[in-house]
Amino acid sequence: MDASRRPDIPCKPALSPCLSPMQILPRCRPPAWLQRDEDNLMIWPAKLLSAAAWCTGFALLGSCGTRPPVRSATCAPATASARADDGQANVIHLSVLTHNIEGLGWPARTNRALQLQQIGERLDALRRSGHGPDVILFQEMFSGAAKRAVAASGYPAIAPGPRRTAKPAPSTLPPLPGRRSLAEWGPHVVGSGLAIASRFPIVAEDRNAYGRRSCAGRDCLANKGIMLARLAIPGLPMPIDIYNTHMNSRTASRAPVERHIAAHERQSLEASEFIERTHDDAAPAIFGGDFNMRQSGQRWENFTRYQTLTLVHRVCAEPRSGCEVHMSWDGDAPWMDTQDLQFFDSGETIGVRPVRVEALFDGSPDSPKLSDHDGFMVTYELSWKGSLRSLPSALPICGSP
Repeated sequence: MDASRRPDIPCKPALSPCLSPMQILPRCRPPAWLQRDEDNLMIWPAKLLSAAAWCTGFALLGSCGTRPPVRSATCAPATASARADDGQANVIHLSVLTHNIEGLGWPARTNRALQLQQIGERLDALRRSGHGPDVILFQEMFSGAAKRAVAASGYPAIAPGPRRTAKPAPSTLPPLPGRRSLAEWGPHVVGSGLAIASRFPIVAEDRNAYGRRSCAGRDCLANKGIMLARLAIPGLPMPIDIYNTHMNSRTASRAPVERHIAAHERQSLEASEFIERTHDDAAPAIFGGDFNMRQSGQRWENFTRYQTLTLVHRVCAEPRSGCEVHMSWDGDAPWMDTQDLQFFDSGETIGVRPVRVEALFDGSPDSPKLSDHDGFMVTYELSWKGSLRSLPSALPICGSP
């Protein structure tokens, strides 16, 4: 085919964080395989259709306009510590909710705006009544309606996860096994969808996008990763680290089995390395999110090879643990029946143990189901020796003169 007559497919994108479809389409770069065999006249029509579909999909899926909510606390809520049963330790309770709010945009999901609005309103009402979680780990905060729902929860401190354009650390890993899908070729369409909201001040934060060779299939459209929010809780001798993640899906990724399992294992390793790099072992830590390990022994085996934190489900499944279970659990390994999990570590001076687990937005009469995931809330008991001094508050106590 004569080069002067060859259809022109621009090959150098210049994508800003927010472009309209008409701006995206001329700048869209199709994958390399769509640009091979130029001289085959029979192949070109199919290639043009494939390129148009790829570019149009990019334009339609792109999230434009609403930025992730960011909020800094101006005061710290007062906390009431109590003495443990032995009279030797101070105790406070911290409730942490992890919730995948199903905030995908059109065309992946339609008619989600009302349910997302209700999630934000109900979380705000719970918070105002004093019955809401102290900390919320959000996943799938992709669409504008989802971002508005997180903001509407009313929490005084909100930190987002990796943005769409966040760059992962350079990788020396080989390509994943199996065939690379169309969704893996282009730039990320949306960010990680992660956010942490807290009643308490966030005094430090960090985030890391998973590597380009650590995602498989349609999951690569999002810049999935892991994030940290370090909380200063009045009365606690030191800050506590809260981690949130959303890992590679299985069937929803449309990737071959060996490919999505390998991607999940790489993300497990990267999450472990991020925690090791950002966490002081002397401090307590909680790690939650959507781990996408339900009914997958292989994923669990790979994940536990890198993670040493204690699984909440495993502790609370023991009848003598002192942990109240206010949700439906089946079998001897209830952690295999859910994607939504929490892990914890006590550190050196502050003890952490789960004392209550429950579901929110699970379809019960007072908690309607508003997402394809139930919320999973854990109440932790944080205890420390009475001789340890409380951490001075960097902010005034809310309501103080």
